[in-house]
Amino acid sequence: MDFTDFGKKLTSRSGILLLMDDLGKPLPEGIKPYPLGGGNPARIPEVEKVYRREMERILSDGDHFEDILSHYDAPQGRMSFIHAVSEYFSSKFGWDVKDENVAVTNGSQSAMFFLFNLFSGSADGRKKTILFPLMPEYVGYADQGIEWDTFVSVPSKCVYFDDGSFKYTLDEAAVSAYLNAHPEVGAVCVTRPTNPSGNVLTDSEIQFLSKEAEKHGIPLIIDNAYGLPFPNIVFTDDATPVWNENIILSMSLSKIGLPSLRTGIILARKEVVEALGNINAIAALASGSMGQALAEDLLRSGELVELAQNAVKPFYDGKRREVISFINEFFEGTEYHYHAIEGSIFCFLYLPSLKIPTIEFYARLKEKGVITVPGEYFFFGHEDQKKGLKYPHPHYDRTLRINYSADSETVREGIRIMSELYRKWS
Repeated sequence: MDFTDFGKKLTSRSGILLLMDDLGKPLPEGIKPYPLGGGNPARIPEVEKVYRREMERILSDGDHFEDILSHYDAPQGRMSFIHAVSEYFSSKFGWDVKDENVAVTNGSQSAMFFLFNLFSGSADGRKKTILFPLMPEYVGYADQGIEWDTFVSVPSKCVYFDDGSFKYTLDEAAVSAYLNAHPEVGAVCVTRPTNPSGNVLTDSEIQFLSKEAEKHGIPLIIDNAYGLPFPNIVFTDDATPVWNENIILSMSLSKIGLPSLRTGIILARKEVVEALGNINAIAALASGSMGQALAEDLLRSGELVELAQNAVKPFYDGKRREVISFINEFFEGTEYHYHAIEGSIFCFLYLPSLKIPTIEFYARLKEKGVITVPGEYFFFGHEDQKKGLKYPHPHYDRTLRINYSADSETVREGIRIMSELYRKWS
């Protein structure tokens, strides 16, 4: 069959396909798996008990369950849930959020696909782009543009600390210079916390990006899938929830225990919400209802945010301390650095002495049952790559993303095997 350019682009061997394949496909017989690769959140008993309680309440409430199953919601989302969202954010943070500022999609991944292609691609005889100002960024973005070469990026700066950690920071001068020289940029996008690195852009960095975007008349898209106020997988004090009509804030119920119910939440100006509803009607008719129904009363009562604060955040805080201790234990005596885990469920490990690219190192780890994600997939959108060159960042092919949410023994043994192979290939 002869696919179109659209078909060829979206069916190519992408990094996100590799990641999801690793989640779903078993290893050869006899190899014990150490799954440290995908973005699947952990099961947290306190959270699961609450969702079970809510499901039992729905099941016992007349035909409420059947009503949820048997009716499409509006393309914008389930209107009672949308009202709960707008009511929560307007009352809690004083934001001017109305129902017309809220849209629901089948997961935040779908929302970002819609948003990227609303603001990038061919328009009035020119090609608009999306700027990622803090690279590395989420692997799942790299291939979401319908048209080729619509994603551009600025390599991050890096600060190293005495404890072996480092932190990516915005190169503000480079971002400003890029925006001034490229009027074709249609939107700026960041994740906060950042997948893969666990970086949390500071309040001042977000304020800088917001002002720059507004100055150029374009939106700032913030993917808040791990952020505040839920699921609140944030371990730094320098992070405040933020929204205004020039910010498109994307949230999700996945990392607060509902990954399979694919519920993405968008806060944006009315025109963007209307556009998302129109696209959703064409692409999916409507979004799934069950995630919205399970979370609605929890959000309205404040229990969802309490769960994030009192169950989700402490769980991952303990896991991140644990993975740091494992790395320091097993990599001692080698040259290594890990990104300060300020948020998310990932540790980004930098192995500067590695003699092979991490995409090859990943394959050798997989032979031992250790599943990670090689760093190369998180660096995209630079002119050098179009010329067949490496992405211009020293971490490009010397980093691995580790999901530390698995049980302690799995993470510990996976890190141990990783350190052994690093010594072999250093």
